[in-house]
Amino acid sequence: MDAPPFKKRPRLESESESEPENAETDSGDTEEQAMSDGEEDLIALIEHRSKEVEHLRKRFSYYKSQLEEAEKRLDDSQRKLARLRCQKSVKTSLTQSEFRSQFNLNTSIPVRSQPQSKPQPEILDIKQEDYEPVTKNSSSPSSAGDSGFCFSNSMIKHKGDKTQREPCEKEVVDAQDKGAKRISDKKRQKDLIPMISCHSSPCMIDCQTCAIVTSQHKRKLRSLVLSPTNEQHFATSALDGAVNLWQLQNRGSSATLLSTTNCLSVKQRRWPEDIAWHPEGNSLFSVYSADGEESQISILNLNKRKEVSFLEEKPHVKGIINNIMFMPWEDNCFVTGGSDHAVVFWSEKERKNSWKPNVLHKSLHSSAVMGVAGMQQKKIVMSAGADKRIIGFDLVEEKVEYKHQIESKCMSVLPNPCDLNLFMVQTGTLEKQLRLFDIRDRQKEVHSLGWKQESSESQSALIHQAWSPNGLYISSGSVDPVIHIFDIRYNSHKPSQSIKAHQKRVFKAVWHPTLPLLISISSDLNIGLHETA
Repeated sequence: MDAPPFKKRPRLESESESEPENAETDSGDTEEQAMSDGEEDLIALIEHRSKEVEHLRKRFSYYKSQLEEAEKRLDDSQRKLARLRCQKSVKTSLTQSEFRSQFNLNTSIPVRSQPQSKPQPEILDIKQEDYEPVTKNSSSPSSAGDSGFCFSNSMIKHKGDKTQREPCEKEVVDAQDKGAKRISDKKRQKDLIPMISCHSSPCMIDCQTCAIVTSQHKRKLRSLVLSPTNEQHFATSALDGAVNLWQLQNRGSSATLLSTTNCLSVKQRRWPEDIAWHPEGNSLFSVYSADGEESQISILNLNKRKEVSFLEEKPHVKGIINNIMFMPWEDNCFVTGGSDHAVVFWSEKERKNSWKPNVLHKSLHSSAVMGVAGMQQKKIVMSAGADKRIIGFDLVEEKVEYKHQIESKCMSVLPNPCDLNLFMVQTGTLEKQLRLFDIRDRQKEVHSLGWKQESSESQSALIHQAWSPNGLYISSGSVDPVIHIFDIRYNSHKPSQSIKAHQKRVFKAVWHPTLPLLISISSDLNIGLHETA
């Protein structure tokens, strides 16, 4: 039986209409997916380019700050070159003047061809950075008929002959140096207060420890000071009573011990509480205690076999003398602050190593005076006390020029090296240890800086700070084994960076005036040399 013929089923209307709708839906999904993918790509691209812009902004800020620092270093080098040329000009003019004066004695015979009937004077080129004058075959310069010579303020001593008074070359050159230094300091004066806390990010310093040197002290260190005349020398003192003189090697990559001097008090009971370098670089001053009728100040003479002498004057009446600081003025003078609430001003007498004390005030503070300093623009002696008071005493007017009181005890005061109105005070408040003040505004704190402590709940008075040469950074020791560095332009109260430098607490870290170097001392009995960039 044959199969029935196949009949094509007619397509329903509903089926014929559904196919276009499905096609249209698939097409819409594809377009939506494409748009979503494009949006994600653009978002990712925007994030990438935003990061690129932020990165370039940081690099621009970094190189801008580097440019400013490079310009400052260039300006400093140009000033040094001008000073060196000025010194050479003075020496040349002196030599020509001496030649003319000798030539006029006998115009027919040049000085160099005259018979040597009398020995000619030897004039040594004594550089400012030298501690001991180099003499030829000199054993006792002060003895009669000595084969060497000695300098005084206005004479040159001939070999085996009477003295002849002439303008002393060293005196003229030193006067020129002081004048050049004052001009240089004047050029360095800047208005840094408007720059405080104006940047959202700090300018970081690349700091790496290049050497850890054993201090050679037997007990904990107390002080660290740099020589004001020789950029290679610095000194340390400790509880063992010794004062060590050091010399930097290879641009600060290492240090060599030059000498160790016992600077204990006369009865060998007290160690130096603080030390300061004489502005001429030829001696170190140490302060002790006013108890026990012992001498209060000693002078370590670096020119005469490291001899130690003690001043007879005893103006402080009791307690420890906490601080000694030479004033940044033309006259040689220094100030001491003690636990007897007194601030004493010491002026140099005509006789060598003779100083006259004058008590500036002893009732303006009701507790120990912890720190003293001098302002550059005016003869004002600043003092900070444990009574929470900050006093500025005008020497000329003999009255209080500045007075302020805060909520915490004060332990030191330190003027900025470039801005003559800015100074820093260390306080005992944790996370606000450093306070910045404008001496023109007596009741306003410009900014506060500080750090957290892990090793102690209190701030030690043995911790000290230092300004960088450009006045923009502060380095501080810590009860923790770190050096804190603050950029005063950074709008934060925290350190801009902290450097792990020692095994125990860091007492102080000072900036070298010309080398990219930080020098630190610690209770681990080591000296740290840290290269900065």
